[in-house]
Amino acid sequence: MQSVRIVETPVKFRWGFWLPLTAIACLGIALHLYEELTPFLVKYPRDWIIPLRFWISDLMQWLIKDFDLGFFTFKELTRSIAWILEWPLSVANSLLATGFTFSTEPGAPVLLPPAPWIAIVSIVGLLAFHLSGIRLTLLVTGCFLYLVVFGQWQSAMVTLSSIIIAVPLGVGIGFALGITAYRHPLLERILSPVLDLMQTVPVFAYLVPVLFLFGFGPVAAMIATMIYATPPMVRVTILSLRQIPEELIEYGDMAGCSRRQLLRKIQVPVARDSLMVGINQVIMLSLNMVIIASMIGAGGLGFDVLSSLRRLAIGDGLEAGLAITLLAIALDRLGQAYNKRSTQSRQAASSRSLQGARLPTLIILILIASWIAAHFFPALAVFPESLQITTSHYWDAMVKWININFFDQLEAVKTFVLINIMIPVKRFLLSTPWIVVVALIGLIGFRLGGVRLAALVIVLSLFIAVTGLWSKAMITVYLCGVSVLFAACIGIPAGILAASHSGINRVTQVIIDTLQTLPSFVYLIPVVMLFRVGDFAAMLAVIAYSLAPAVRYTILGIEQVPTHLIEAARAIGCTRSQIRWRVELPIALPQIMLGINQTIMMALSMLVITALVGTRDLGQEVYIALTKADTGRGIIAGVGVACIAIVADRLINQWAQKKRMEFGLQS
Repeated sequence: MQSVRIVETPVKFRWGFWLPLTAIACLGIALHLYEELTPFLVKYPRDWIIPLRFWISDLMQWLIKDFDLGFFTFKELTRSIAWILEWPLSVANSLLATGFTFSTEPGAPVLLPPAPWIAIVSIVGLLAFHLSGIRLTLLVTGCFLYLVVFGQWQSAMVTLSSIIIAVPLGVGIGFALGITAYRHPLLERILSPVLDLMQTVPVFAYLVPVLFLFGFGPVAAMIATMIYATPPMVRVTILSLRQIPEELIEYGDMAGCSRRQLLRKIQVPVARDSLMVGINQVIMLSLNMVIIASMIGAGGLGFDVLSSLRRLAIGDGLEAGLAITLLAIALDRLGQAYNKRSTQSRQAASSRSLQGARLPTLIILILIASWIAAHFFPALAVFPESLQITTSHYWDAMVKWININFFDQLEAVKTFVLINIMIPVKRFLLSTPWIVVVALIGLIGFRLGGVRLAALVIVLSLFIAVTGLWSKAMITVYLCGVSVLFAACIGIPAGILAASHSGINRVTQVIIDTLQTLPSFVYLIPVVMLFRVGDFAAMLAVIAYSLAPAVRYTILGIEQVPTHLIEAARAIGCTRSQIRWRVELPIALPQIMLGINQTIMMALSMLVITALVGTRDLGQEVYIALTKADTGRGIIAGVGVACIAIVADRLINQWAQKKRMEFGLQS
């Protein structure tokens, strides 16, 4: 049993931290007073900037135009990869969305129409019933029927065709890399920082080099989706294989298993549950990428949401965004049901009956029967437009009504927050000497993790300075910091309240699940229509998008407080309020801070998207690089965002680990 110790210690003045901190503060004041003497310590000199962005752009140009591999050029290699991937994507798109033409000529007649909507709905319902029974069937068919009834079917099938190709490829590549890294520790050490960058670099930054290497179109969009969604599968694979008990590995070795047999017959079956978590992450991240990928030709629901944002059509955007959410929920629940069913020793009666009837045969029969029926009844192939439903005009009318009746109040709130909170924080960060910020970050890193952590955070901070991104980075920190502060002020009390009442907890879980599955672009539409473009609208979108982890981790932290501590507090006469504030929250604080860490990561990823509404931070640099196809500018700005994310992640995780050790919660 874990022992948790809470020791009352006298407060000590820690000279090792406060003395250097005081010195840094005095340095900052002195630099402001005598800025003309040492201007290079206040603002990073332009002459010291390393033109890394231009070097990267030149390298990319050389790769595309001049690099010759002998039998073919580098450009021909990347275009060949795109051509190979185009075949399965074209087949999936033809089956689900466009139909088969059997001709490369534009405008060729469709010889075999796409699968009718009634067939797809029936097949996913059959799969759901086969995996879990009637409740999952109702949920999944309801999600797909929404796509039909609300006129989102065609776009959803374009999106789904990309997902069903990108996900298996991403899972396969991630699984293979994870196995190789597990077997070769050197490769794992090399991959770890690369995966850190891939998971923290904004997704916009992926699009510029992918656009250069693979051209514009659905294949390039699918490749960008794979790059974005693969890292979690690599990490989960390594972690899952490492957690397999050594006794099972030794048993396989004693039985004479080869490496391949050991992997196929012991390691993968034992790690199946954990691996399914990685597959689920690939699915969810792929769906989260569909809007951004539409910028380089993906089409589908992502393009619909992006188009709605450009037209400020809140109703159309919400309906398309909800379609992505429901598609994600359906695929997620099917994946969970498959994992749960595969681990059960005995299958349900419904599953046995369907398995006996050979599920693939039933699917083929449904397709054939639906094609025949749709020939005589066209409404079974394409749902009649006259029967489709839309709520877009209600949403548009609601926003218009709010703007007409509450414009003064909304403007007052916006002005108050801007003048009293946002602008002062922005000015403070922009006026703080860069050398002071680097020294302060290094001091915190040294205090929390020693020399290694201090060196890491200093190097990452200096990278931002030497690449000429310091001012943009400070604006990013200001927007992210203010947004995370508001998200914490909302999320932590909401999590405490939800942890106290089971009914509120259930409602809260539904809300945060919805917030985490809604596409990020959807948050921009209502805030822009109510508050127009600018930092305030960007902050509201970031808060809404990044709120969920603060709530979820607060609930989780309170629920994980050891029961015997609560019982001991009750035994000495503590009230419910005292237990909450003096026992549960202090012990849950490390877990809550991990939630704040996730909030920061999500806020940084959302800030790149808020560049569309007029922010002037690193996100704008990435977006401008995409519009100008400036590879170096986009990559350097993206790495700058990643540096901020990694610094925050390392510092918070180290602090949380130290706190857990203080409470005796570390094994």
